[in-house]
Amino acid sequence: MILEELFVQIGVVIVVAAALSFLFNRLRQPLIIAYILAGVLVGSHILPGTSSSEFFATLSDIGVAFLLFTVGLNLNWRHIKEIGWIALAVGVGQVVFTSAVGYGLARLLGFDLMTGLYIAVAFTFSSTIIIVKLLSDKDDLDRLYGRISVGFLLVQDLIAMFVLLFLSALGTGASLETIVTSTFGKWVAAILGLIIFANWILPRVTAYAARSQELLFLFGLAWCFGVASVLSLMGFGIEIGALLAGISLAGTVWSKELAARIRPLRDFFLVIFFVLLGSGLSFANVGTLAGPVVYFSLFILIGNPLIVLLILRTLGYHPRTGFMAGTTVAQVSEFSFILLAAGIKIGQIPESVLTLATLVGLITITVSSYIISYNEKIYDFLAPLFRPLEPARLSRIAGQIERRSPELVLFGYHRMGEVILPKLKALKRSLLVVDFDPMMIEQLKHKQVTGVYGDAGDPDFLMEIKLEKSKLVISTIPDAEISYNILEYLKNRKFTGAVIVTAKTKEQAEWLYSAGATFVIIPSVLGGQRFGELLNKEKFDPKAWSTLAKASFSIKS
Repeated sequence: MILEELFVQIGVVIVVAAALSFLFNRLRQPLIIAYILAGVLVGSHILPGTSSSEFFATLSDIGVAFLLFTVGLNLNWRHIKEIGWIALAVGVGQVVFTSAVGYGLARLLGFDLMTGLYIAVAFTFSSTIIIVKLLSDKDDLDRLYGRISVGFLLVQDLIAMFVLLFLSALGTGASLETIVTSTFGKWVAAILGLIIFANWILPRVTAYAARSQELLFLFGLAWCFGVASVLSLMGFGIEIGALLAGISLAGTVWSKELAARIRPLRDFFLVIFFVLLGSGLSFANVGTLAGPVVYFSLFILIGNPLIVLLILRTLGYHPRTGFMAGTTVAQVSEFSFILLAAGIKIGQIPESVLTLATLVGLITITVSSYIISYNEKIYDFLAPLFRPLEPARLSRIAGQIERRSPELVLFGYHRMGEVILPKLKALKRSLLVVDFDPMMIEQLKHKQVTGVYGDAGDPDFLMEIKLEKSKLVISTIPDAEISYNILEYLKNRKFTGAVIVTAKTKEQAEWLYSAGATFVIIPSVLGGQRFGELLNKEKFDPKAWSTLAKASFSIKS
């Protein structure tokens, strides 16, 4: 193919995607929809059926690899451990229940046993690419539901890789025993090899590469492509190889720098991925597939989130956390298409199933992008429906709180709160810690610290713990809306103590200061450890905080 022609084709794709992105950004809509729509508009003329289709598919695969590599870079082993068993329980539970219900639905719609099984398993998996992109755009990856979502999505991806490896081996005609033994052996070899590299070799290599920013960037690319290529040859696939490559580097101090430098490349190639996905839409069998498309789309958009919500509620999480995490599974995954293509290749299912999956994929990806972007507003609207699922109020936890109101109240124990807690305990005042994560409450119980499970943004809960009677309120929750709700609650009750809240940006800090905050922590400016030192320095003099705030920041309005 002539190089100029290929360049023009890439140019047309990028220009159309950019033009639609301007429009969708103006309308405040998810940009992913613009990319998919660009694929629908120009894909049939440029991508399929031409000699450039394989080239665009390669660019798309690179984008997927870069995304999962950067996801892995941000998955510190310590953070994975914090939600490990929750991720495993939700991931496995969701796959089992969704597969069972999906299989029953497929059989009711007239699909044969084997086709129904493939559809049920394929539609079980959700797109890590789309979810991480949307959560990253919302800056929600570090929130409780974001961490849980990424955790069980990784479990889903691992299950998907096992299924794909199984199908790949099945296509060779090998026995079931040989398939299981071979797959298990490959996993053990890959994990042990990466553990050895991550603990004894990578720290030294990255330390040397970090002497030059360009060398560090080049090493990151080489490690991503090298590990992904080796694991791909072992049968793991490029996606899981890139993810494991990123995770193996996550423990180094340069992981954030690497992620920041690779992000522009990742975003460019991801545009191609979504455009290519949109180009795969075929209108040939839409009429005959209309019914199944509608039913499966509704099941994925409504059924999947409800299954995750109920599993998390069973594990002790608030319906709000369950709903927010559930919205992230309301679409099909790129693994769904790969799995169905494998089934078609070995002759177990008809090709028309892939058309069904493409239509369901585009519908669910489009709708779920809006659902994830506005999941908080959707929950607030539907909250009355989930009242029966909410945990019992103070009657259930009254025994955990002292009869007299605590002088110090800390909202949010995760990370920054864990650093601040020892300084608060050193003040020798009655202390209460509130967290939305039941696992954090269990940790506090082992530390012999009074902790209760509750929603800091719920005025009824704040009333039950009698927050207005405390002397110092600290919130390490980086959610400006929740901080504002706390400030409004205390303001309406003429609170006279000090209120310390957390914000992500200077603009949020200004808003919270105007709402009555005594002090605003911006993690990028003032970390939890430094704040703990200030607590120790100021002892327990709430009046000193106003002066300290003015001296520390020039952003107070």
